[in-house]
Amino acid sequence: MTQPQRQHRTNWAGNVTYRARDLVEPGSVAELQEVVATAAAAGGRVRALGSRHSFSTVADTDGRQVGTRRLGLEVELEDGDEDEADGPFAVVPGGATYAEVAPVLHEHGRALHNLGSLPHISVAGACATGTHGSGDGLGSLATAVTAVEIVASSGDLVRIAAGDPDFGGAVLSLGALGVVTRLWLRTEPTYEVAQRVWEDLPADEVADQLGAVLASGTSVSVFTDLADPTRVSSVWVKQRTDASGVLAPCLASRAPATRELHPVPGVDPAAASPQLGVPGPWHERLPHFRASHLPSVGDELQSELFLPRSAAPHLLAALTGIRDVVAPALLVHEIRSAAADDLWLSPLRGRDSVMAHFTWRPEPDVVMPALRAVEEALAPFSPRAHWGKITATPGLRAPERAYDLAVFETLRRRLDPGGVFAQDLLSLPEA
Repeated sequence: MTQPQRQHRTNWAGNVTYRARDLVEPGSVAELQEVVATAAAAGGRVRALGSRHSFSTVADTDGRQVGTRRLGLEVELEDGDEDEADGPFAVVPGGATYAEVAPVLHEHGRALHNLGSLPHISVAGACATGTHGSGDGLGSLATAVTAVEIVASSGDLVRIAAGDPDFGGAVLSLGALGVVTRLWLRTEPTYEVAQRVWEDLPADEVADQLGAVLASGTSVSVFTDLADPTRVSSVWVKQRTDASGVLAPCLASRAPATRELHPVPGVDPAAASPQLGVPGPWHERLPHFRASHLPSVGDELQSELFLPRSAAPHLLAALTGIRDVVAPALLVHEIRSAAADDLWLSPLRGRDSVMAHFTWRPEPDVVMPALRAVEEALAPFSPRAHWGKITATPGLRAPERAYDLAVFETLRRRLDPGGVFAQDLLSLPEA
């Protein structure tokens, strides 16, 4: 096990300084079990720390943080049923990143259904916080999980699989049930994706056709910086080559870009995934950023609200009305879509959604008033805030009736009766 690290540590963006007294990285699952059991016996607290890409305090604690990258586990493929659609499954170390997992799967002829906008995030952390990509028919990354193995507060290994009554609370759990050691992911035959980008589009056409725009490919993102309320910066369409999409009229009537772009207008596109319609492996096209480069801008804050799909036609108009407050704080605004799921704490629970994502300048004094204005403007659409990003309205993390909080709390108390993995985000007041 690594020696405990006691220096001040922050998340990736630097907006959260962890309160944890130290960080340890066990060298095996057995060592991790000992760390957890020892903390529980002493009445202490433990939180798993992944790639540190969350912008909220989801990974923080006043006790001990544990890293899981040194547990000695490898990516493996495990046979499922005879039907190829049910396997093989990928058995993935919780601390591994998608950038590490995806190439291994591709080399074995397998793929995942989707990826997030950057591949640098840990699998366990992404699933535990509801991270997603885009695609009308595609669920969050957590919906690929068929089983999860955790170290519970007793120090015991617990495996919860699909079909178990507790499964709906075990995958997207904010780390509140234990430390994830391994996940089983549903895979499919590998595939290629071609990415094309349309730039500088009329905002009124995109707004009027937003549903059709988001359905124009396997995975679609709309980007704008709100600098010019009459224009949308770009629309990114990622299309599987083994399927076809129907472009929205505002795209079909125009030629795609002939140069590569970055999601943030004016930024060097070297870090962005390949475009210009050139097909490539799924894991090199579905994310917006290359695994070999620094993700996104690198010095930023992020927030995101999940809205019902019916809100799509009204989204750009609502933001245009507050652009004088929002634009000075904004690097770029992204609109994506995702399919509903039935996970107890999922922002996608029970409703197909359109997501309003904001990449902000790293200036909290400017950002928080702008974010508050966004949340107020979108309040009529019953928004749900992303667990891993900032919010100006704490109650949006767990809006009334959105989640099965009572059922989840029963599961948490059973697996962690002493509150070793207690999570402040689950007890925020309504606001």
